[in-house]
Amino acid sequence: MLILLGCGVVANTALNKNKGKDTGFLFVNFGWGLAVFAGVLVSQESGAHINPAVTVGLWVRGMMTGDSGDDLSIQKVLVYIVAQMIGAFIGAVLCWLAYKEQFDATEDGGTKLAVFSTGPEVRNVTWNLVTEAIGTFVLVFVIMATGVIGTADNPVANMGWLNALGVALLVVGIGASLGGPTGYAINPARDLGPRIAHAILPLKSKGSSDWGYSWIPVAGPILGAVIAGLTAGLLVPGL
Repeated sequence: MLILLGCGVVANTALNKNKGKDTGFLFVNFGWGLAVFAGVLVSQESGAHINPAVTVGLWVRGMMTGDSGDDLSIQKVLVYIVAQMIGAFIGAVLCWLAYKEQFDATEDGGTKLAVFSTGPEVRNVTWNLVTEAIGTFVLVFVIMATGVIGTADNPVANMGWLNALGVALLVVGIGASLGGPTGYAINPARDLGPRIAHAILPLKSKGSSDWGYSWIPVAGPILGAVIAGLTAGLLVPGL
């Protein structure tokens, strides 16, 4: 759901022969925020992570526990992450199906790739990585501090549309304030799953999937999430 709607809003503004053509970055920010809103609402049974960085951050912090109260094993954490990646891939494929004619009407390969994955305005490995880490730190730290995300075994009490809206607005804020340099993946599955779909799908004139950059939207968010998990207790005593 997250990727279908999120990539869909980018397709609407970026691809030719669309009602939303050239509606701009602010439109994309709000679209991704609403995609997060929908994704959180429909995934509450599994804790509504929809993001490997959130899963990793909560696990590092010791906030991923099972019925016995013990921390979840790394194997179960990996199951979360694999499921998130598969969901992201499927969402990207569905987006392509919805916009098949618009993809065909768009010649530029870079524009097509932008529907699926992020890319920096200024390509610099160090600073692109730092930007992704900072954005994800904000996301994961605020989620931890406010307790709006749970686990499969311990879903958040009364997790309803208000909490989902809070996460959505947080993502809009991160996009508007920190999203300019890299397009703010802040979610390894959000970038890698659709990027794999881009590489596999029979897109006309699609060009490169930019694998040389692909590790940054994975490593940066994981780094930011780990830092959030390690420091949250220092920044919010009692957390």
